[in-house]
Formats: sequence, C-alpha cells, structure tokens
Amino acid sequence: MTGLAFDVGMLVAGILVLYFGAEWLVLGSSRLAGSLGVSPMVVGLTVVSFGTSAPELVVSTVAALGGNADLAVGNVLGSNLANIGLILGLSAIVAPLSVRSRVVRREMPVMLLVTLALYPLSWDGELSVGDGVLLLLALVAYLGFVFQSLETEAPAVLGEYEEFVRATADGRPSVRRKDVALVASGSAFLVAGGYVIVEGAVGVAEALGISQIAIGLTVVAVGTSLPELATSLVAAARKEADIAVGNVIGSNIFNIAAILGISSVLEPIAMPAHVLTRELPALLALSLLLFPLLRTEWRVQRWEGAILVGAYLMAGIILL
Repeated sequence: MTGLAFDVGMLVAGILVLYFGAEWLVLGSSRLAGSLGVSPMVVGLTVVSFGTSAPELVVSTVAALGGNADLAVGNVLGSNLANIGLILGLSAIVAPLSVRSRVVRREMPVMLLVTLALYPLSWDGELSVGDGVLLLLALVAYLGFVFQSLETEAPAVLGEYEEFVRATADGRPSVRRKDVALVASGSAFLVAGGYVIVEGAVGVAEALGISQIAIGLTVVAVGTSLPELATSLVAAARKEADIAVGNVIGSNIFNIAAILGISSVLEPIAMPAHVLTRELPALLALSLLLFPLLRTEWRVQRWEGAILVGAYLMAGIILL
C-alpha cells in the first residue's frame, strides 16, 4: 500500500506541475505572439489551443518513448473525450454557448475527419512512422486552412478574440524577458511533470491491476486537460463562446494530428484492437453528438451542456 500511495502522490504532483507549466507556456507565448504583431484570432486558435494541449503532447511522447503505448493512446483519446463531454459541457452550464465564428464551424468537420482517419491508419495494429508523417501533414493543412479562413471572419468575432488576448497579455506591446522566462520555465515544468505523471500512472496501474489505457483514459486524461478546462471556463464566463468552443475543437485536432503524429514518428505506437472497437467509437459518438447540439442556432444551452457531461460520464462507465 505504501508503494501505491507513493505512485498516487507522484501522479498528483505530476498533474500539478504539468498544469502550471501549461499555464506559464500559454501566458508567455500569448504575450510574445501579441507583442510580435500576430493576429489575436491566430493566437486564440493556435497558440492558446495548442499550448493547452502541451501536457498531452509531453505525456504521450514520454509514454511512447518509454514503451507505454497504451498510456499514450489512452491519454489522447481520453483527453478528447473530456474536452467535448466534460469541458464543453461544463462551459455551457456556466453560460450558454452561442457560436458565431465561421472558422469554428468549419473546424468541426475537420475534427471529425481527423478522428475517423485513425481507423485506416491504425487498422494494421500500429501507428507507424509513415502514419505519423501523414498526421503531421494533416496538421499543416489544417493550419493553412485556419489562416486562410480568418480573412472571411466577422468583425465581432475578431473583436472577441482581441479582447481575450488583450486580457491574457495585459496589453504589453513589447517583448519582455519575463515572457521569455515564462515560456522557458513552463516548458521545463511540462517535461518534468510529464515524466513524473508517466511513472506514477504506470505504478498505479500495476498496483491496482488495471490497464494503462484505462488509467490514461481517466485520471491522466482529465489531469492533462486541466489547462483546456481553465481556458474554456474563463472564456464561457466572459461570454466568449467562440473561444470556449474553438479551444476545445482546436485542441482535439491537435491532440490527434500533432501528438499521435509526433509520438509515432519518434517511436511507432502499437494500437490495441479494442481501441478500434471501444474507445475510438465512443469518441466518434460524442463528437457526432456535438453536431446536432450546435446546429440548433449554433448554440449550446445549459441543459444541452448537462447532456454532454452525462454522455461523458456514461462513456467512462462503459469503457471501464
């Protein structure tokens, strides 16, 4: 029991270190991007979305390199489930989400296509180096799509992102050493926290006799999704629904295309057969549920947010 308590302690400590690392990285990166004249909407859709996914990137990469492929896959799929069901659901409960952004609406099919792409890529039981390259090329195409779509975005939505980034960057017009230090220290905390989480998660799984993919889908996934939760809840409370939804959708695309792409390029990832018949269908079902909810005048009401949270909890029970 002493060994289990130590592993649980490592897991909790790793999540805390990872959370602060992600917060500092996003804060420093947002300020630096803003001071360099990058569009606030580009910052919101890329720097913030990708920065909040940095914990998943570190944990899955460390897990894959350490031979813990199940933990790497479970973390990505579990984080995507949590992003849609838990984070978006809770954000809608805090304040109904009315999405106006054309970019966010166009990103939703991209999120679904990237998720579906995992079937043919992993049908042979492995995400190979070549599969990882394809995922990374998809990410590059997605970024090009986002930048091109910004030209047709409504002024009101652009203003929403500008206000959000201005609040994040404190209106600083110039590059400061403090921001560079935030990025550097945040990155260091992410790496350290990632290593500690993987060690703790593997130890807990072995002590309790549960699979690594199970603990990756639950504790690790929710822990690495805390930055997305914080960002989306703050955006929802400020009535910035486009940012709350865009953060979730952008993070889900990044989780699959970048995280599984980078991880499999560094070390091919074995894809258990049950992922294609249980975990991946659950993620697709929850993703598809988001379409009719948002199609109702592109607005997620509080009761619909409760449905998303309930669906997430039900998926967790079924998968475990």
